[in-house]
Amino acid sequence: MVWMKKAASKKQQSSTTLMDVKSDQNLLQRTVLFPNGDKYTGEWLDNKKHGRGTQVWKKSGAVYSGEWKHGKPDGYGTYSVLLPETKVYATKYCGDWKNGQKHGNGTYVYSNSAVYEGLWIEDRRAGWGKMNYENGDVYEGEWVKDKCHGRGIIRYANGNWYEGGWREGKKNGRGKVYFPDNGQLYEGLWVDGDAKCGTLSDFEGDETAKFPQLVDAQSVLEEALATFGAEEQ
Repeated sequence: MVWMKKAASKKQQSSTTLMDVKSDQNLLQRTVLFPNGDKYTGEWLDNKKHGRGTQVWKKSGAVYSGEWKHGKPDGYGTYSVLLPETKVYATKYCGDWKNGQKHGNGTYVYSNSAVYEGLWIEDRRAGWGKMNYENGDVYEGEWVKDKCHGRGIIRYANGNWYEGGWREGKKNGRGKVYFPDNGQLYEGLWVDGDAKCGTLSDFEGDETAKFPQLVDAQSVLEEALATFGAEEQ
């Protein structure tokens, strides 16, 4: 388990064995250098990382500091990486872990301007979360298997925003798009990211216009409703 450059004497071996036993029973703090250069400092139980501790991976320079359970990150912890340009550590993920995976509430930093805050299940975004994209768009809503799925709102960098249904990362079902600069609102039905039929109206007016222009809007509506099941009319 511990890499030692010199062979230990019998007295040292006895001390090490005794320390292992105490560590197994009492979660003592230990520093372990592995043959590949990785380093762990923290608590142990049954010769496994268990409790609070910090792991440094020599090859990548990454660091995890937080709670462990039976040798894997489990509980609350922070994972950081070493930036090659500046040689400064930057936090990539801070939050809950389970069995070595992001699981629960947490924040993941993709880049300086792309950040996700919300729920995770088995290393993927799932549940309710907020994603700030590099282009300035912001999505807040439901996620399933790392994709927008369910109900959600996306605010575009140009000031417009969409509120409605999503499926596998695309607008699906009923939704609304607001155009604040024009004072207009589009309400309609989406299929795989495309608006199929709906109405465009002014915020302070009763006049409406069909958008987009469809040859047979009713058939498109029936097809979309059949795709998504019984949605309210």
